[in-house]
Amino acid sequence: MINPEPEWLTAAQQGDTDAFCQLVTIYQKPVYNLCYRMLGDPDEADDAAQETFLRAYSGLQRYDCERSFSTWLLSIAAHYCIDRLRRRRYLTFSFDQMPYLDPPDPAPSPEASAAASETRRRVANLLNHLSPPDRAAIIMLYWYDFSYEEIAQALDLSVSALKSRLHRARRDLAELWLDQTTLPLTPERSLHGEIRSPAF
Repeated sequence: MINPEPEWLTAAQQGDTDAFCQLVTIYQKPVYNLCYRMLGDPDEADDAAQETFLRAYSGLQRYDCERSFSTWLLSIAAHYCIDRLRRRRYLTFSFDQMPYLDPPDPAPSPEASAAASETRRRVANLLNHLSPPDRAAIIMLYWYDFSYEEIAQALDLSVSALKSRLHRARRDLAELWLDQTTLPLTPERSLHGEIRSPAF
C-alpha cells in the first residue's frame, strides 16, 4: 500500500489545508499523548496539541523533507511543553493529586483501574522530579521508542549530551524509586508497567 503522507506533506507545504488536516488526523493522538505525559493535565494537553499543529503549519516551509515528519512534529510539541513547564516551575504539586500519564481507559475493570491509577501516579511522581528536557527525553525513549539520534535531533542536543542526560535521569529515577520502598508497587516494574530491572 502506498503511503500518502509524502503527498500530503508536499500539498500542505503548497498551502493545501485539506492535506494538512489529513496529517493532523494521523498525528493528533501521538501529539496529544506526548503533551499529556509532559504536562499531566488534559486541558493543557489539548491546548498544547493545538498550538503544536499551529506552529507546525506556520513552519511547514522550513520543514526539511529529508527529516522524519513525526520526529519534527513531536519535537515541536516537546519544546512547547518544556517552555510551559519552565513557566510554571514555581508551582508545587501534591503527589496524591498528580494526574495519570496515559489517557484513561474508557471501560477498565475496577481492579485494573485501581492498579493502573497507582502505577501512573507513581510514575508521574517520579517524572515530576526531572527537569523538563530530561522528562521529554525519557518520555520519547520509553513511550515512543525514539532512537538516541531522533531524540537528540528533537531536543537540539548532541547524541553524547543526550546520553549524559539520560544516564543522569535514569540514575535519579532509580534513586527516587529506591527511596519509595514503603509504597506497594514492586521496583521491578518499568515505566510501561512491564517487568524490567530497577535501574530503569
